[in-house]
Amino acid sequence: MQNTNSIRSRAAAAGAAIAMALATTPALAIEAFSADYQANYMGMEAKATMSLASTGKDRWKYSIDIGGMGAELQQSTIFEVNGREWRPLESVDSQRGTSGLAAMLVKRKTVTADYDWDRGEARWTGDVKSDRAGPVKLREGDLDGMLMNLVLVRDVAAGKPLDYRLVEDGRISRQRFQVAGKEAIQVGGKSHEATRVVRKDGKRETIAWVVDGLPVPARVLQRRDGKDHIDLRLTSVN
Repeated sequence: MQNTNSIRSRAAAAGAAIAMALATTPALAIEAFSADYQANYMGMEAKATMSLASTGKDRWKYSIDIGGMGAELQQSTIFEVNGREWRPLESVDSQRGTSGLAAMLVKRKTVTADYDWDRGEARWTGDVKSDRAGPVKLREGDLDGMLMNLVLVRDVAAGKPLDYRLVEDGRISRQRFQVAGKEAIQVGGKSHEATRVVRKDGKRETIAWVVDGLPVPARVLQRRDGKDHIDLRLTSVN
């Protein structure tokens, strides 16, 4: 049972950490791109492809595709630019095991979130428990998990407070990040100065390195009990 729980925990943690690994550039200058990451977690490796693409006037789709460890994790969110706000409209989060032990242990699951700004509420459907289906009342500035990551790096570059209200999985939570200084980091064999951003939640800590001019974090590290758990490093971005 310990091994089963461990693999499930790794798969979930990998998806959460990689979801942290995409963000866009300052202010409202959104541009389409595709980025590749190499992941190392708990001694296992995976790859992630992240992309941002326009779906029409003022609307964008941000997607993450993760493969490795015998499992596939996919997340996407569609959002709109409304003045200076970026508002989530719909998000999809799915996972499934594809081979090996993960095929048995990673349960097939898909959850869709609908953010209805006309009604001012969010609801969740699919493989979701009734107490997590909503509705949850929305207010201006609310974000889903993926869109929060886009806004985070935008706000780091703009020097804004990194304090957000996350509406996800039928719940509301505050997400507060702190700027922890500057340091050099390697990207594609070149050294860049990065802003290090940290969020602590009990025994868990997430650190992101944001490089001015890059549309995605150069690195994301997740730690548990003071030990490295997941390490994501940017390999290319177009």
